[in-house]
Amino acid sequence: MNNHPFHLVDKSPWPLMSSVGLMTLTSGTIMWFNKLNWTLMITGLIIILLTMFQWWRDIIRESTFQGMHTKKVMQSMKWGMIMFIMSEVMFFSSFFWAFFHSSLSPSMEIGLQWPPLGIKTFNPMNIPMLNTMILLSSGVSMTWAHNSILNNNYTQTMKSMMITTILGLYFSLLQLYEYMESPFSIADSIYGSTFFMGTGFHGIHVIIGTTFIIIIMIRVKNLHMSNMHHIGFELSAWYWHFVDVVWLFLYITMYWWGS
Repeated sequence: MNNHPFHLVDKSPWPLMSSVGLMTLTSGTIMWFNKLNWTLMITGLIIILLTMFQWWRDIIRESTFQGMHTKKVMQSMKWGMIMFIMSEVMFFSSFFWAFFHSSLSPSMEIGLQWPPLGIKTFNPMNIPMLNTMILLSSGVSMTWAHNSILNNNYTQTMKSMMITTILGLYFSLLQLYEYMESPFSIADSIYGSTFFMGTGFHGIHVIIGTTFIIIIMIRVKNLHMSNMHHIGFELSAWYWHFVDVVWLFLYITMYWWGS
């Protein structure tokens, strides 16, 4: 018997496999950009997806069926998520720093003006405004889902999580359409670089968050969550609200003020 409430995880191959998958995906993306060769990138993506599936399977098993996630473990998971979100704040801060550094003091190379000479920006009242309303609405539906699970109302939890998922997918499709219709590219001066790096990485976070919520929705359907024990749900909600807040900053700075 253990004389402590902490869960010491078993030896797992998944951290190593995910590292291999990420390295393969990164190298493959570079190959795709430079030589239009998809093979290595698709291989890396498959490794990551398989690793995600099996790692999630193990965590679901140890939390739901083996009872490893005690109150102390859940508390440490919450602190881990807080630290992760703080690191993400620093990550996005670097893009905002680059954007403001160039926009507040435009250099001679970009025509001493912002947006740079020749850049036709997006109208912030069109798709960007619609996407803002979509993400704000998804934040409301996620809060509705949280209140529903606290009240043991699983029907409303499933409905509200389904709404959140649909809104997340809708956001991603609209952003894809916006990118396809964009009058400038990532290669068009510092404006294009900061715009696509900031909004592109946010788009990836929306896809990750939507996937996270879909997995939690499947677990709620299989009665893996209760009003007292729903740490996975809570962390997915935190992550989704973080994604919402980052989009508000992106919209205000890059779409509205920066254009």
